[in-house]
Amino acid sequence: MEDYLNSKGLCHVCRQETTTIHAEIGPGQQVYVCEKCLETAKLNFIWICAHCGSVYIRPKSLVIKRLTDPGLKKAYQACEDLQIIQGIDMCAECDAEGIVECVAAAKGAQNRGHC
Repeated sequence: MEDYLNSKGLCHVCRQETTTIHAEIGPGQQVYVCEKCLETAKLNFIWICAHCGSVYIRPKSLVIKRLTDPGLKKAYQACEDLQIIQGIDMCAECDAEGIVECVAAAKGAQNRGHC
């Protein structure tokens, strides 16, 4: 995340604070995050949908405990002590059917020995 004094925006997580701390998640698409929400990211994983802007905050311990994929679990455990706010392309609110189809396709690929 970068802190520029000449660029301010509303925090995408809490939508209450104006901040200069931001990151570019795509060409010309910036996400602003205030100090309070950065603190929240110490104990929680935060995901922001790049399509609709929905924010999902979940306790790190709960997310890691519920993961069943060993590779994904290992990756999230490696990030447990980091402040990470992830951008996701699309969320369940944007395209619930698309998410279900994507998960089904991924499970099918795993059953065929891929990924």
